[in-house]
Amino acid sequence: MVIVLKSGISAEEKKALSKFLGSQNFKTNEIAGEEKTIIAAVGRLKMDPREVEVLPGVERVIPISKPYKMASREFKPQNSVVEIAAPSGQLIRVGGQRIVAMAGPCAVESREQMMAVAKRVAESGATILRGGAYKPRTSPYSFQGLGEEGCKILKEAGDKYGLPVVTECVAAEYIPAMQKAGIDCYQVGARNMQNFEMLKRLGKINKPVILKRGLSATIEEWLMSAEYLLSSGCENVILCERGIRTYERATRNTLDLSAVPILRGLTHLPIIVDPSHALGIRDKVSPMALAAVAAGADGIIVEVHCNPDKALSDGPQSLYPEQFDKLMRDIDAFAPILGREVAHLRKNESPAKIVGVKPAGKKSANGAAAKKSAQKLAVAFCGKRGAYAEQAIARHFDGEAEALPVDSFREIFQSVLDGRADYGMVPIENSLAGSVYENYDNLAAFEDVSIVSSVTLRIQHALLGVKGARLSDIKSVYSHPQGFAQCSNFLAEHSGWNKIDAVSTASAAKLVGESGSASNAAIASAVNAKYYKLSVIEESIEDDPKNYTRFFVIAANHFVARKKGDLAASLAFRAQKAEGVKPNAVSFVFSTKNEPGSLYNCLGVFDKNKLNLTRLESRPVHGETWKYNFYADAELSPDERNVEYVSGVLEALAKAAQGVRLLGVYSAETR
Repeated sequence: MVIVLKSGISAEEKKALSKFLGSQNFKTNEIAGEEKTIIAAVGRLKMDPREVEVLPGVERVIPISKPYKMASREFKPQNSVVEIAAPSGQLIRVGGQRIVAMAGPCAVESREQMMAVAKRVAESGATILRGGAYKPRTSPYSFQGLGEEGCKILKEAGDKYGLPVVTECVAAEYIPAMQKAGIDCYQVGARNMQNFEMLKRLGKINKPVILKRGLSATIEEWLMSAEYLLSSGCENVILCERGIRTYERATRNTLDLSAVPILRGLTHLPIIVDPSHALGIRDKVSPMALAAVAAGADGIIVEVHCNPDKALSDGPQSLYPEQFDKLMRDIDAFAPILGREVAHLRKNESPAKIVGVKPAGKKSANGAAAKKSAQKLAVAFCGKRGAYAEQAIARHFDGEAEALPVDSFREIFQSVLDGRADYGMVPIENSLAGSVYENYDNLAAFEDVSIVSSVTLRIQHALLGVKGARLSDIKSVYSHPQGFAQCSNFLAEHSGWNKIDAVSTASAAKLVGESGSASNAAIASAVNAKYYKLSVIEESIEDDPKNYTRFFVIAANHFVARKKGDLAASLAFRAQKAEGVKPNAVSFVFSTKNEPGSLYNCLGVFDKNKLNLTRLESRPVHGETWKYNFYADAELSPDERNVEYVSGVLEALAKAAQGVRLLGVYSAETR
């Protein structure tokens, strides 16, 4: 059973509860979550839950019917996310909306071999380095691995190229040596899936564990093995489908991709797929890796070797680095179709600096030192030079940040995630044209990105044309769709013009400048005229002079260092604390339960907590028909600007909603 504890439970009440459960022959494991603390009790099959529910400090009891208790969806309805720390401090998160790639050779053969492979897979987009130090081989005469020395070489290669490392544990007695070498993630191979004594030992060290499915194991048997790890104290278990033994001999094993969606309904644990061991044939690995991603896997683990023809283990199934590079590019292209993000190592070696994130008009207290530091910041925006977003960057960062142009809104988020940019400037709404829905969808898809600030910019549009062009010459006008919407009255007077969409208003100006034709014009900021050698044909053509666009400043969450039970969103306070500015806004995304009054109950949370809701948007959930995410912005009054208050609101909203995530607590300009 799962016992949910009351928020105010005393130490004495908790001790009495544990004593009672022990007297009933229950084995317990306490788990402190971000919203609630629960106790997983495993023992008697028949016991009236009311016997526990009446005890002091108990909020409710959830009976679990599955034989695997802690691994079941009944135990935890939300998907678990396993965090593995990279040498830089970046947290590689497996689960949620991310797709993670683990790659490396089957066996660690030498220092030179591991360094070469680590360099190549890191450059191609792998976030975790794999390599076998201890090799369980069918034949006692085959290469058995380098053992403890292999662990040291693997870790050295991972540290050099910023990759956390995973290697297989083949026996309990090797665990101390693996710990000493600093192995970040332990793999349990197919042959050891039911080595229960080893699983119990691994569980006690509480390091991330990848549990591979046994050669002939059922899904239930697999989950029961995961239960051994979880019940022994391991909080971070990743399931790995690696093919099962069938009568088919065309491939090494039969890759059971149906296990991925089946597991989604049975367990909260992350699921990855190993197509290398399943297929055993190099040219079949990449297609099945893509199929695994399409089936919903949270990642892949593949074998890569710089010279597979001379590999000491499993050369025929190892990809060449060039093949792995193409596979990663294919996954990068495929992920947006699935509404997911690909996890990447950040390019910089430390968390993004906070200097420069402040409301417009605020000067840094650090003076010249702050300016020097801020000059190193890169802020991504969509469009070309002269875009409104670039103007927002210059204003918000007081000209102390470098604007980094990219080609799409999604690329802003990916650039921040990868470390190519420290921050991103993304438009979220316009006072005349309304919401930029694409960026609401991006906020939901990119779980490792948070809002850290907000800036509002007045938008003044002009009609730009080549030198000497007149209004009567215009036949085609270029702009971003929002630009057209904000100038609808002006365009109605020229209904014969052909409207052509551009990536941004600045891109539109650039296209017109490059065309050199007097029949083309652009709707953009007048500042673009000097950049692209254009003339201002008409100024202030927007429908309303009160035309403002609100932008979010976003940053990556990669470097969150927190204890269990802390509010994950404490990250969102970091920028404001660094500048001594108190946050005055908070944003959430949540989905409602499929029952009458669900949205009403969720909105009631804001009312009960006296939180002024300033905006509510709904967007369809990708891949789930007739299900919607709701985005809520709210004001924080001066006496509510603290982590504890927001934590309480988040906890209450989590009870009323089906799922909830805090997007950010930040300083927003008010007008």
